[in-house]
Amino acid sequence: MKSFDKKNLLLYAVTDRRWLGEETLCEQVEKAIKGGVSFIQLREKGMERSEFLKEALEIKALCGEYKVPFVINDDVEIALEADADGVHVGQGDMPLEKARKILGEDKIIGVSARTVEQALEAERNGADYIGAGSVFSTGSKSDAVKISYDTLKDICSFVNIPVIAIGGVNADNVRELSGSGICGIAAISAVFGRGDTQKAAAELKQITEETVYGVKR
Repeated sequence: MKSFDKKNLLLYAVTDRRWLGEETLCEQVEKAIKGGVSFIQLREKGMERSEFLKEALEIKALCGEYKVPFVINDDVEIALEADADGVHVGQGDMPLEKARKILGEDKIIGVSARTVEQALEAERNGADYIGAGSVFSTGSKSDAVKISYDTLKDICSFVNIPVIAIGGVNADNVRELSGSGICGIAAISAVFGRGDTQKAAAELKQITEETVYGVKR
């Protein structure tokens, strides 16, 4: 598997074009990275395939410039064609074992989990990190099932791979995850939906560092 520093997972941003305004997605992603985002997941639903691939190649190049890991949500074929750093799959997406067979051992594969059992299974099957949640209510995924703080903490305790908290995490609630054992958070609107993407990322990174490391850095 591709080696990557789990510190890259501190502030993991998932793209969403709802807040683009007059900017391109690439421009927004660059602002997010400049603000402190350390991992990018490209998430597109319903985009024409050639456009998706073009966008993936553009953002892959940008992330390469900044040495930020870049994965595709769900679409293993686009990840392969774009030579992304990897893919993130949910419980209802392509099985991890199949994704690994297609992408190879040197790519990052993250898996969503909402139970300890799902997280352990993902680890056994070769996942590189777990996205645990949804830890809060979220407007970006209508079918998301909330998990408790205790479940999040148990997932972090039982697996030996990095765990990030996903689902509805923002600057106002991230401190509630202190002591859970996560190594970072995934954010969508908390980065891209705040108007000033770079400033939002910088503020969220600072609070997340305090939450994860327990000290102001």
